[in-house]
Order: sequence, then structure tokens, then C-alpha cells
Amino acid sequence: MPDFADASTDKLASIFAPRSVAVVGATRVPGTVPFDIFSNILKDDFQGTIYPVSPSAKSIAGVKAYKYVLDIPDPVDLAVIVFPSSVVKLALEQCGQKGIKSLVIISAGFREVGGAGVQREDEILQIARKYGMSFIGPNCLGVINTDPAVHLNASFARRMPAEGAIGFLSQSGALCTAVLDYAHAKNIGFSKFVSFGNKADISDIDLMLSLKDDPATRVILMYLEELTQGAAFVDAARRIIHEAGKPVLVLKSGRTTQGASAAASHTGSLAASDEIVDAALRQAGVIRCQTIEEMFNNAIALTYQPLPRGRRVAIITNAGGPGVLTTDAAVHERLELAQFSDATRDLFKRSLPVTANIKNPVDVIGDARADRYRVAMSAALEDNNVDGALVILTPQSMTDIETIAEEVCNVASAHSKPTYTSFMGETDVASGIAILQRRNIPHYILPESMCRAFARAHDFSVEQARRLTPAPTYTDVDTAAARAVLDGAVDLARGYLSPSDAMKVLEAYRLPVLRTGVARSPRDASAIAAQVGFPVAMKVESEDVVHKFDVGAVLLGIDSPASATAAYETIVANVRRHQPEARIDGVFIQQMAGPGEEVILGVKRDPAFGPVVMFGLGGIFVEIFKDVAFRIAPIPVEHVRAMMQEVKAFPMLTGARGRPHRDIAALEECLLRLSQLALDCPQIQELDINPLIVRDQGSGCAVADARILTASPQRSM
Repeated sequence: MPDFADASTDKLASIFAPRSVAVVGATRVPGTVPFDIFSNILKDDFQGTIYPVSPSAKSIAGVKAYKYVLDIPDPVDLAVIVFPSSVVKLALEQCGQKGIKSLVIISAGFREVGGAGVQREDEILQIARKYGMSFIGPNCLGVINTDPAVHLNASFARRMPAEGAIGFLSQSGALCTAVLDYAHAKNIGFSKFVSFGNKADISDIDLMLSLKDDPATRVILMYLEELTQGAAFVDAARRIIHEAGKPVLVLKSGRTTQGASAAASHTGSLAASDEIVDAALRQAGVIRCQTIEEMFNNAIALTYQPLPRGRRVAIITNAGGPGVLTTDAAVHERLELAQFSDATRDLFKRSLPVTANIKNPVDVIGDARADRYRVAMSAALEDNNVDGALVILTPQSMTDIETIAEEVCNVASAHSKPTYTSFMGETDVASGIAILQRRNIPHYILPESMCRAFARAHDFSVEQARRLTPAPTYTDVDTAAARAVLDGAVDLARGYLSPSDAMKVLEAYRLPVLRTGVARSPRDASAIAAQVGFPVAMKVESEDVVHKFDVGAVLLGIDSPASATAAYETIVANVRRHQPEARIDGVFIQQMAGPGEEVILGVKRDPAFGPVVMFGLGGIFVEIFKDVAFRIAPIPVEHVRAMMQEVKAFPMLTGARGRPHRDIAALEECLLRLSQLALDCPQIQELDINPLIVRDQGSGCAVADARILTASPQRSM
């Protein structure tokens, strides 16, 4: 894994805070990208020196132009390249000769267009490496730093955003312009704003780690279209959250799986790319958002207000209906309605009208003015049973909206607990909303959005305080034995291991494998079944038969030598009938696992994240119900437990409806051992243990069936 920690800050220092900028390829034609970028740097009060470089113009916007970068007489910290893609490599050569170490390549026409564009991108990357240069892009909108000491708008955005504490990173330049317009309307400011495009050199991980140490940034927002270095991304996000205490919010496109080829195993078919991304972001502590609006709803809560210390909210409203809606939304988001202390209720009785509802939600009645809001908010926020206030206003004819907004701001700023607001409506409440936004009080058009943002802020508070226990390293495993079996399969391009070889791999990692044997004839079957111990399960030993139940190649509960002989003949006949081309190496005989709950454990090797571990309730219908959860290996102990609890049917293992309590501790160990196996053995492409029988508490587990797909040259990651 690359070490992004130190490199990110060094690479980006001259990009975010240059003392001088050359716009290479600037023109005199307004409305073009080269002119607009130069104009933005100039008109938005960049605090350094700017040099336009243009082969044909003597000056641009009244500033002396240079024909070549090499003609600039002074040192240059940052070059912004806006030439057509066909000549960008020539511009980079001159920048390298000039000694410029940092660049932003705006130009499009590289990897994103395929074909020759891929070659052009490789060429500029080689030139940058030759001269020790670092660059953002190509194919990007540019870079913005709102710090008054720098005030750099090296982009073709329509306007410079306001100064703020949100760092925004985006793979899409077009989305950036929409985000800037949205934020301007909401009075949301930024610390840094970066479109990184193709990330041919400086990556999204470099950028997010630079914001980790940026004192001007409190919250990091990211729009991503791909995660090519998933494991490194997860590691970086964890560090940002747990070392710097900064939330990371991600809007990731590409959620659907249309066009993806189906995988052969249960795990492979269920672990679609977006499910893996979702699991990885959750494991990292990242807040994943579905829309731009949701992202900024969460961001303003995390940026402007203290983190809630708990889930107990006080709802304050001047209308009963919105109070009920907010209550429903709060409960849906797993928030709790605070139970006010006796002192708070007494204060409400003395200070609010007799018609007011002094329970939660507190209804200060439709004719309420600022004084009632002040009393209700202050009392609630001072109550030790309250973790935050949700304040609602609907515009009545007598409602002094602006005065109430000012009072809400005053009370909120006097307390260390968060206050969120929802002034419902649009036109009538616009002036009040403007006051709230100007004074950094989070405002939401809908109470549901307000509750969702409070819940995400609390989730982050919990995540920030969490101290994870690393996955244990089991020393009683035989890695060499497992790799020997797997290497043999890879060398022979066998694909799926035979059932007996799959059990050997699992046994090497001390997973609870039952007694087994392989019969090569009906006579062998009766003898081996007796040695294993009746009753037994019998299944075909064949690399070619993947879904054995579907072709009648599995028989259970065989309880005598004669039955074993007959079962052997039946299984072979069924396979010959359904898959006549299948190679049959015999019949695998296995001790029956006995009673217990069936679960599925799985592994899929993802190209971005590495081995992904799956857990769910097992059986043949797992792909229909899709009641499964995923984590990236290695899995912290707490995430193993959380992963199990995410499965809706998990209560079946913990005594639901009078069922016996199953051995959760043994199941947890199986998942941790499987995680270690997946990390130690990259030959494993996909793996299913289905079912794993989880016995009663204290009685352990048993592997009833397993399937392992090995990597081939075509499948290797």
C-alpha cells in the first residue's frame, strides 16, 4: 500500500498556497476556459503574482503575457495548464525545465476518452516523474482556496465561494459547478474546493489526507465515481476520523449493478460492487450520502454545531402537526424524545400559556413570539435529559419570523448542545432562514431532513469515540498446508477445489471441519461411511458440479452401509443424467453436523478492496432473500459483531420466539479465522461456507459444506 501520509502534504503545499501562478495556454477570448481561469485568478484577488503564458498574445486583461513558460523571469510555484491535450506534454516539458514542481492540468482529452487519450495521459505522467513534478488532473475544473492570505480561484467556476470550514473534493468537474451554485444559495462556505478529474498523479487519497492536517477544514466532503485504491481509502478515512476528529462524507455514484456479469458463488453473486463500497465506507466510519442535498444537510450540522452527546432530542414547535411529523421522523431515525425533568416542566407551566403542550414535543402555540421560543429552548437545552433541540416554525399571521430567528440564534450560541431548525415554507420564512444561515444555525426545509442530520451527527460522535479492537492473529493455523492445496489448484487451472480439498484448506485454519472421506466406488462408500460414523452426508466429488443440490448430487442422513452403497450409485447416476460431461472423482462422505442454525460465511476478492467477508443466514435461498452483510478484511472485532447484527434474521441465533441461543462466540471466531485465511491466501478468489451449522451456546459450529474458487490468470487481481 502506498504511503500517502507525508507525500500528500508536500505535493499539495504549492498547489493550495502558491506565491506565483502561471496560466499556461491563456487566451484573450472571454467565455473560454483559458481566459476564464486567468480572469478568475485575477479578479478574485489572488494574493500572489500571476503570469499569463500565451504564444500569440502580448497581454491578457492588461497583464503582460509570455510566449513560453521559460520566458518568465521569476520563479513559479504553480502552473495551470489549459492547452489542448495534444500539446500538454510540450507544456509540461517546459514547466519541468523551468523548475515548476506543482501543476493543475485542466485540459480534457486523456484517459476519459480512451484510445489515444490513455497514451497521452501516460506520456504526461512520465514527464512529471522525470522532473519530479506533481499535478492534479487532467480533465478537471481546478482548485480553489478561500484562505484570505491566498484567495486562489484557479478554476473556471462562475464564482469564488465564501470562506468556510468545509473541504470539498470531486471527481466530476461539472458537478462542482452545480455544488458551488447550491452552496451559494444556502450561504455555505468552503475552505478548499478541488476537482481532481482523472487523478493520474495526485489522488483523492492524497487530497483527503492533506485536508486532515488543514486547520481551516473541519469537515471533508467527497464525490467519487470510482474507488480504485479502496483499502488505502478506508485506512485514510479512519485516520482522518480518529486522529483528526474530522467527519468524512461521501457521495458515490454507480450504485446499480446492471451489466455486471454474474459470479458463480453465492458470495460472488451477492457481493456487488456497491454493496462492497457501502460496507467499506461503514467500516471506515464514513457517512455515505445519497444526494447532494443530503450531503450538505449533514455537513452543516457537523460543521456549525457541537456534536450531540446522545440521541435525546427536545422538539419545540408552534404547530401541533409538524411536531407530530418530526416525532415520527425522529423515532424512525432511532432518536429518542427527551423526558424533561420536573424542574423543566415546572418552568414551562409558569412561563408558557396554559394551552401550550409542555410535554415533548413542546408546542408553544401558533401565536408564539420570540419570548416563548427563548423560554422553551433555554429550558430544554439546560435540562440534563436533553442532548439537542429541534426547533420548528410555521409562519402564522402574527409570527415575527426575523425576531424569532435572531432569538433562536442567540439561545443556540449560548449553549454547548446542538440546535437544528426547520422554518417550514419558502417565501414567508425566507428572511428568517437567511438569518439562521448567516449565523451558522443548520436549517432544513423538511423536519425529516433535520432528524436525519441529527442522527448522522450522533453516529459520527459515537464513531469518533470508538476504539476498535484489531482482529486477532491466530498462530495455530497451517498457512503452508492451505497454500499448497491452493497453489496446486491454480497451477492446474482447476477453478473450484474438490470438496475434500476445500475442507483441507479450512481445516488448516482450524475452522470446524467434520470427519470426512472420499469413496471411489460403491464398496468404498459403505466402508468409509462406517469409518466417518453414521449418519453421514454424501455429495459428488467433482470440480465441474458447482450447485450440487440442483442436480441431485447431495444426499443426507445416510445411516447404514447398505444405504451408503445405494447413495453412491444414486449420486453418480444423477450427475450423469444432468451433467453428462462432468468429471466425477468419486463421492465425498462427511459426518452429519447435527442440529443447529444454518448460516453462510463467504469471501470475495475485490480488485479495489481486497478480500471481502460475507455473513448471512444460510441455505439454498440466500440469493433470494439477500439478508447478508459484508466487511473488508481484516475485520476489527467490534465490526464482526456489528456485521452479524446487521442481518435481519440474526435474532434467530439469539433466542427469538423461544428458539435456543446459539454459539455466537464460536461463530465470531469462525468469521475472524476466515478473514485471516482470506488475507493469507490470495489464491482464493471466492469462497462459500454454506451452511455453517451454529449449534447451541457452548457447543460450537460445524462446516457442513464449502466451495472455494481459486484465481486463474484471467481472474487474478
